[in-house]
Amino acid sequence: MIAPTSRSSSVLPIDAFMVPSFIPKLARRSLLLCSVTALLPCQAFAQTTLPQAPTYLNQDQNHDNQSVSVRRMSLDSPGMSSVSVDAQRERLFNELAEEFSTFDRLGHLVRRVSQLVKPSVIHIEAHKTEGSGGSRQSYDEAGSGVIITAGKGESWVLTNRHVINGAAPKEIRLRAADGREFYPDRVVSDASTDVAIMRIDMPDLPPARIGNSESIEIGDFVIAIGSPFGLSHSVTFGILSAKGRRDLSLGTQKIDLQDFFQTDAAINPGNSGGPLLNLRGEVVGLNTAIASSSGGSEGIGFAIPINMALNVAEQLATTGRLQRGYLGVTLDPDFTTADLIASGYDFLQSGALVKNVRSGSPAEQAHLQRGDIIVEFGGRAVESDDHLVAQVGLTQVGKSTPMIIYREGKRYRTEVSLTDMP
Repeated sequence: MIAPTSRSSSVLPIDAFMVPSFIPKLARRSLLLCSVTALLPCQAFAQTTLPQAPTYLNQDQNHDNQSVSVRRMSLDSPGMSSVSVDAQRERLFNELAEEFSTFDRLGHLVRRVSQLVKPSVIHIEAHKTEGSGGSRQSYDEAGSGVIITAGKGESWVLTNRHVINGAAPKEIRLRAADGREFYPDRVVSDASTDVAIMRIDMPDLPPARIGNSESIEIGDFVIAIGSPFGLSHSVTFGILSAKGRRDLSLGTQKIDLQDFFQTDAAINPGNSGGPLLNLRGEVVGLNTAIASSSGGSEGIGFAIPINMALNVAEQLATTGRLQRGYLGVTLDPDFTTADLIASGYDFLQSGALVKNVRSGSPAEQAHLQRGDIIVEFGGRAVESDDHLVAQVGLTQVGKSTPMIIYREGKRYRTEVSLTDMP
């Protein structure tokens, strides 16, 4: 389970819940890593238990199980002949068919995308054992993945680290949409982003087509494919609800570099690592977590933007690790737009305030000082301290990167060459 978004250092028991700071009115709601975990006795595999079937309320009953009368509008009116009624009904059916055709085209598009992408989606079952001494537990964790090409043109399954963390390659069973099962020959992961890749030797399985997560906008339609509750290759549909969700606390797992998409496409335990798609059939995100008080989808899911995930995956495939960029500053996490206005920067919409510059760091060499407000990094506006941390962490080490800062009311431009995180 995940704990919520919070800047506090409170430590919660594994079964406790906190309220995400960006959802202040969301009472008793938690963030859950969307992979399925089933506890088992030592060395035993679990069988997934499906949730109980929902109870449906008859349309002629109210919630107290009392009979109610439903009055239906009649097309008949005084003086209308049966011929005119039939003609009116025919006209209404024709109008309905015209309106339905618009929605039917959208549904047809969703079906085509699902059929096209399913061969690139992989169901994952990772067998893990935890504990020490005589107290050890075995369990299976189910999740999803999507095939990409990385490194030297090799086929890899891109997924979340938390889905496969703690399992050896021979304990990670992969299943394609056609039912074939196989195992990866190499697994590499990064804890700071919760991204993992697994190399496979299945040349006939097609890699997914990758989109540009920078171009997707709030309100765009999206499709999620994964294995909710172990039900592999399930498809759900929704919209992109928000961008730039950061500072989420995922229970005991710390993800340092965050820049999540939010979606209302139904994402449940087991969807972790599966693709979030646009209507062109391109992967734009990697489904990772949900906010939920029930353990199931409540319309708040989170996905890693695919540009970010692929940046990490490419480095993992070529070097075996992520080189995290290091700037060497301490930022003020409480700095807000109100502080900008109070300081006379009412023309600025956002930025990150430098509290301290470390000696000998790239920031010092770029002549940054305490009190500087960083408003642009690498050509992108800085939205907050968390946003800057994510941008710096994923910027190529050694590359000259432009920055724009404000100091004592004046605008300055400088460049910095980041080093690898010490």
